[in-house]
Amino acid sequence: MPFVLAALALAWWAYGSGLELAGFHRGEAQQELTALREQAARLGAENMQLSSQVAQYERQIQIEQASSQEVSRQLKNLSDENGRLQEDLAFFQNLTAMRGKEGDLGVHRLRLERDKMPGEYHLRMLLVQSGQRAKEFSGSYQLVATVLKNGQRTTYLFPQDASGNAQFQLSFKYYQRVEQSIQLPQDAQLENIQVRIFEQGASEPKVRQNVSVS
Repeated sequence: MPFVLAALALAWWAYGSGLELAGFHRGEAQQELTALREQAARLGAENMQLSSQVAQYERQIQIEQASSQEVSRQLKNLSDENGRLQEDLAFFQNLTAMRGKEGDLGVHRLRLERDKMPGEYHLRMLLVQSGQRAKEFSGSYQLVATVLKNGQRTTYLFPQDASGNAQFQLSFKYYQRVEQSIQLPQDAQLENIQVRIFEQGASEPKVRQNVSVS
């Protein structure tokens, strides 16, 4: 038995000596392994920090892009509104030169444009009563859209019922600006829209005027 133990001890010594002769030192290997683990942990922490910074920068860029788009939209709206105000100013400057019977109702600055969504249209007009002693006008307006659909001509009315839609009611003395959006089927080809102005209680329109898409 002592001979066996001595043989095992000699074999273990020979194994260790062989590793050292081959350049393998157990203590150094353990230190290197510990250093590699620490480096991996440090790199992992740096990677998490960098990922957080990247996500933060991405959110910041998205916010700045959204803000830039909103500013651009506001600038466009302001520019469009400025153009309309300049047109209004020029129109009202010449309004006193207009001739007509006292209380005559006219449709001016009538425009029809395609809106953002397919089949959607936006109409603008300015209603003016002539004369210095014009009475208060009360009534409503109706839009009649003539379209081609499936090769046939048909019409759409707005408002679609006689419920007295408040959006289509009129009440003014000298002038009133009107803006209205309508939605038509996407497969319908719009030919024109007729604007009909009704005095309160009247079944026949006081004014009719057609407009096509500009």
